[in-house]
Parts: sequence; structure tokens; C-alpha cells
Amino acid sequence: MTISIGSRVVLRYKLPPGYSHPMTDVIGVLESTEPITVRRSDGRVVTVSPDQVIALKVLAARPIRIGDIRNLEVAAAAGSRGVEQARIDGWLLRVGHSPGSTDSAIPLGEPGSTASRTAETLAGICTWFADRGRPTTLLLPDRLGTAPPTWLSGGEGIMFAADLDTLVPSPSSPTTTLDVTSDPVAAVAHGIVGSVDTLVLATGRASVTDAPDNRRWVGLTDIDVTGEHRRHGIGALICTDLIAWGRTLGATHAYVAVPENNVAGLATAQALGFVEHHRYRYASASVGS
Repeated sequence: MTISIGSRVVLRYKLPPGYSHPMTDVIGVLESTEPITVRRSDGRVVTVSPDQVIALKVLAARPIRIGDIRNLEVAAAAGSRGVEQARIDGWLLRVGHSPGSTDSAIPLGEPGSTASRTAETLAGICTWFADRGRPTTLLLPDRLGTAPPTWLSGGEGIMFAADLDTLVPSPSSPTTTLDVTSDPVAAVAHGIVGSVDTLVLATGRASVTDAPDNRRWVGLTDIDVTGEHRRHGIGALICTDLIAWGRTLGATHAYVAVPENNVAGLATAQALGFVEHHRYRYASASVGS
């Protein structure tokens, strides 16, 4: 079985003569297979030669707690605030410049409490969106919320996350042109590979925000490679450049949300070293509900 770079593994390897034990184990993230290199949780890197390896096995990913999901979603919401926001009974509501851009209500709740799912709360959410001429769409991350009865679910996706130290290294000479803005909540970079005056190969957006647990995230959104230039590594290129920008602002972790039916996007995220953090789906009110 081939073990992917970025997997959480246990490595058993031989120790040189003179040690009290002939072998030892190390648990961490696989960073290389030639030679075998594992980074421990304390940051120490262990590299061993092939003749030292006794066994290398994949471990299950660390369990994701509800608090971990909420913290990441809070950071992601801060990076995509739209043009107007409101809070209703633990739900964060937002609308963007145009219908569908960032329109959603997400049940972030508060630390130690969940968002209300009463009929009155849902009615208030629907009214808020209707007053702005928008349909009501719920964004429901795993374990934070489920679709109300009679509502229609769909649009499932995967929220990927990674420690920046486990991602594919950024190129030494970035090729993405960045337009950066910032405010007290988020720093945002819009990236372009190519030129708006000649040929745009790819565009993307990154935001750097802090989660309630003080972890700093760089989030990738709106990654788009023009049709004829897809499957040539350009998507990975703009992603690594945007992540490198986030690193300069102190980001230690990265996330990207990918629709489940975006096969190329899923492959790019995994190739860069992202792993599944949790899933999400959308729900909309059925006609007459």
C-alpha cells in the first residue's frame, strides 16, 4: 500500500548499537518517503535510512471535536463576511454583493451552546433574507446543525484543513500577482496567475483570520483555473502562492472548502497535503414550507 505524504503514521525503526533498546517508534506526519521523514507533534523531524525501517503504518486521523469544527467555521466566516451580517439565536446570517455569493445562515452557536432550531428562529432567519430579496439557505457543517424537517438538503462538500508544515512547500519565486487589503478582522489577498491585460490563467482568494482558540488560519476560496489551462498544475500553483502569503502574516494552518462533485478540486487539495476535517451541506426551504 502506498502511503501518501501528509498521512499520520507510526514509524518503527532500528536504533544504532549502544542504545538500551534495539528499536523505537515515532508517531507523526509523513513528510517524505525518500528518505523516510516523519515530523512529530512537537516539531522534531525524524529521518531514517531504508535499512533502518522495520514498519511504517498509517494511523487514523486525530479525532475532530465539535469545538474544532466550530473554531474553523468561525475563522472561515470571518474571512467571507459578505456585505451585511446579523446574528439570530446563535446563527450567523450574511449576504454578499450578488445573490448566491455568500448568502447563508450558519449555526455557529456560542462556546458551550448550540444554535436554536425552533420554528420561531427559522422564521426570523427566513424573514431577514426575504427583507433583502434573497432566498434562505442554511450552511450546515457536520455536528453543528442538521436540515429542518421538510427542508431540501444538497450541495455537500468537504472542508479540508492542514498544518502549514505538512503542506507541499511553496515555490521560491511566486508567480501569482496579489492585491491585498486588510481590516481588524481579516487580511484578504486576491491572486491572479497571468495578466488581466493579456491572459488570465487562474484566479483565487485567500483570507487570514483568527479562530476562537487563537489558531491563525489562511483560507482559500474562489479558486478558478480557466478551462483550457486546467490539469496543468496551475491550480496548485496559485494555492501554494496564496498559502505562502498567509504564512507571512503568521498563519499556522490552512483550510479550503471543496464541493464533493469537484473532482479536480478534491485531487488538488489532497495533492497539496490537505486532509478532510469535516463535511458540510446546504439546505433550503421547500416550496410552501
